[in-house]
Amino acid sequence: MSTSEDTDAGFTFPPVAAPDGEALLQALARLDTLTKPVGSLGTLEGVAAWVASCQGVCPPRPFTRPRVVVFAGDHGIAKHGVSAYPSEVTAQMVANFLTGGAAVNVLATVAGATVRVADIAVDGDTPDVVSAFKVRRSSGSIDREDALTREEAVQAITAGMRIADEEVDGGADLLIAGDMGIGNTTPAAVLIASLTGSEPVSVVGRGTGIDDAAWMRKTAAIRDALRRARKVISDPVALLATAGGADIAAMVGFLAQAAFRGVPVILDGVVVGAAAVVAEELAPGAREWWKAGHRSAEPSHALALGHLNLQPLLEFDMRLGEGTGAVAALPLVMMATRVLAEMATFDSAGISGKE
Repeated sequence: MSTSEDTDAGFTFPPVAAPDGEALLQALARLDTLTKPVGSLGTLEGVAAWVASCQGVCPPRPFTRPRVVVFAGDHGIAKHGVSAYPSEVTAQMVANFLTGGAAVNVLATVAGATVRVADIAVDGDTPDVVSAFKVRRSSGSIDREDALTREEAVQAITAGMRIADEEVDGGADLLIAGDMGIGNTTPAAVLIASLTGSEPVSVVGRGTGIDDAAWMRKTAAIRDALRRARKVISDPVALLATAGGADIAAMVGFLAQAAFRGVPVILDGVVVGAAAVVAEELAPGAREWWKAGHRSAEPSHALALGHLNLQPLLEFDMRLGEGTGAVAALPLVMMATRVLAEMATFDSAGISGKE
């Protein structure tokens, strides 16, 4: 478990060690001895080697407890017509997660993962089982006010770190962050635009399926929020307080802490991607512990992945969030791991190699 410090100079995160380079080299060498033409499994081979480097051992161990954590929170900007759904859907969906009725529940069951929900800033009451780390009810409307106070931003980051510690200490060997919050693609777009130097029009997506009028309102909101955010881009905590939200800040802490603890993460879509971009600012090197599960249909997600130098495993035009895109990619990561661990070599199978 890490220690962090919030001082006048800013929130400091402990150094993140890189995945094991020797295990990576051993994995790449072993892949070339397996009963197949060299490189013939394409991207699966790179994923397998990444898993070995994260685990620090070759061949790698099959995953036994992949875990999805859905971070839920409302956003004040949703009250200004930037979403196709009302804010009360967030709390309703938390209940849906708890009864196993959401898409991520179904996909996770198929993929062999379990799901946890954390209410960080839902604008309503939720059961104690999900609200232990709640920071506040909703975050501010970022086009005209800060999302959080600095103290709340630190509290949310710390909450995400503690949740990651709980999961790792409980045996999770692979983590996935998901999101649930009406209006959350607006702060996600602002965070990505601010740290990639992009203009508002290049990051505005349709989110939950908004029409042209709502798209124009969303563009204006992102423009106004971006003006405020760019003043604090050198300070990740201030950026989250100004233009993020408690749920996104908690995801930042979760992703950074997972890397610090040496546990691989599959990233989901644009909201998690925004958290990842900020987490890399907070904890440089954390991105080496992450794989991009997919590329969202949201335009700013491609910018986030390019900024992090991550290639998506899937491109299915998904834009639901909840961790669904990452969970859809989970079987590929598990297959890649088992190929490296269990596939026969030319020598062990008595098969002639390439001349």
